[in-house]
Amino acid sequence: MYYPIIHQCSQALKTIEVWLDKAEQHAGAKKFDVGVLMTSRLAPDMREFIYQIQSACDYVKGAAAWLSGQTPPRHADTEKMVDELRVRIRKTVAFAESVSEAQYDGAADRKVSWGGKTIGGEDYLLRIAIPNIYFHLTTAYAILRHNGIDIGKKDFLGPIRWVNA
Repeated sequence: MYYPIIHQCSQALKTIEVWLDKAEQHAGAKKFDVGVLMTSRLAPDMREFIYQIQSACDYVKGAAAWLSGQTPPRHADTEKMVDELRVRIRKTVAFAESVSEAQYDGAADRKVSWGGKTIGGEDYLLRIAIPNIYFHLTTAYAILRHNGIDIGKKDFLGPIRWVNA
């Protein structure tokens, strides 16, 4: 469980920084406040970009904590600007990467309380954490694309560790 939580999910959060760079560049080129993008949403009944990033971060730190037998750190949802989102992402990644592989021993069998119910660790990771992380990242990505930000699949995937054949 160490690899999907630490490497895959933390890397997914790190790719958001590239998206934020491109959002700032786009706003600068088009001469509008990048804060407009932070509060953008795809539909009136959906949550805004900032919420999508906050939620993705919450699921990553939650998975890292609950599956390693810890309580996740609390982050107040007070971010409004790009730099504040960067801090949130970096705090989340730093926490997730601080958890050692040994701390995940027995993670598949740990019990995780979520939404007033209890679920096994493996099911929590595969059925709740990872799908929710990617749901919120995909929604954030779509909000930026909808607003004309020049990001593509490579920006979503981030760096790939290729091997020699």
